[in-house]
Amino acid sequence: MGRVVLLWVLLCASVQASEMMDRLAALEQDPAKREQAYAAAEERILLCSKCHGKDGNSKRDYIPNLAGQNPQYLFDAFEKYVDGQRTDFVMNQAAKLLTINERVNIAYYFSQQKVLPRAEAAPDKALVERGAQRFATVCVTCHGEQAMGRDGFPRIAGQPQVYLAHALQRYRDKDPSRADSPMLAVAALLNDDDIPALTAYLSQLQP
Repeated sequence: MGRVVLLWVLLCASVQASEMMDRLAALEQDPAKREQAYAAAEERILLCSKCHGKDGNSKRDYIPNLAGQNPQYLFDAFEKYVDGQRTDFVMNQAAKLLTINERVNIAYYFSQQKVLPRAEAAPDKALVERGAQRFATVCVTCHGEQAMGRDGFPRIAGQPQVYLAHALQRYRDKDPSRADSPMLAVAALLNDDDIPALTAYLSQLQP
């Protein structure tokens, strides 16, 4: 029975992902639909904005910045919170309150916001250089040369350093709430010195 349920969950996720891509493609082709989606999202992001900011620039350094984020990644993350593949008390509840159309609209809305510079402490140049070198060996394939992400991979450039460090440590610790992520294998390649170097490098990148 467990295998049947898993297959059903994967099938539903595949169908919804396809529906989401079709809807995004329709938005790209129709300015009127883009305006409607944007306006509809503005009415539904009140809860999101309390942590992530109305413009997607997070208000807390341990919360990810959603502005300018890859919309496909945002939608995929929503779906994982809906079906329990990811566990976070607030996000699991919030995602379930939204319809699939609302989740698409919100993903599109945040993808259109501008990333604002963060007031981070001046980075250690040597640490940033080490992070750049490590990024090129373990991260660039999925996240892109400028860490802007693509397809289902997120933009990690300009994310808060505290958030990045916490996320990487969770992957290294094999956090059960991230059990399905390819990042588990990547994080296993990192040592204790790599995390502060990578976060120093990534947080100072300006999307």
